[in-house]
Amino acid sequence: MLIDYKKVNIYQDDVCVLNDVDFNVDEGEFVYIIGKVGSGKSSLLKTLYCELDIDSAEKAEVLGRDIMTIRRREIPELRKEMGIVFQDFQLLHDRTVEKNLDFVLKATGWKKSERAQRIEEVLETVGLADKAGKMPHELSGGEQQRIAIARALLNSPKIIVADEPTGNLDPETASNIISLLRQISLTGTAVVMSTHNIPMLDKYPGIVYRCQETSISDITNTYNSLDLTAEKEES
Repeated sequence: MLIDYKKVNIYQDDVCVLNDVDFNVDEGEFVYIIGKVGSGKSSLLKTLYCELDIDSAEKAEVLGRDIMTIRRREIPELRKEMGIVFQDFQLLHDRTVEKNLDFVLKATGWKKSERAQRIEEVLETVGLADKAGKMPHELSGGEQQRIAIARALLNSPKIIVADEPTGNLDPETASNIISLLRQISLTGTAVVMSTHNIPMLDKYPGIVYRCQETSISDITNTYNSLDLTAEKEES
């Protein structure tokens, strides 16, 4: 089990965001988290990489580590085993795609002799092998998000955590990004993704959790019979 949460309570500014969370993710699973704005999707994701502390829990383990007792100096090693993808890409705009990726590899201890080959590999995976010398502003939004996914893949993560990765993209580009993440999950890397893009649940099936009224529930077998209008992206 890569993520094992039992009766986890998550607070933000002394307000309970999610209560009694039971949430499990195993190798290669493709997991959607849906819910209205403010329902706790991002807060849940932030606890996975220790950006937000868990208030209390019966059990809270991520990649074999107890999140309740993890030490601050151990968090970088945990994050090294994860890939994190954000809605706003978070690329460094003063350097090329290649140098963006090299920056991460250097920071995480890769030898200079190995870095160029790894960059080539991840760019090939996301279909942008010819963009290494481009600056971020020379790329479309979809291409920038693919680079962000390539960055997340650099350290061969066991989990990719993606917070609204298609939020700023048109429907066709968004579909291509979800397809890419789905392909990555088939290689054994689990993908946990928050989204408002409800049509993708049918197009690229996965496990579906819904955040609602401070609780989270697995609705994989029932979401087609529910009214999810409020969770959809605004047009």
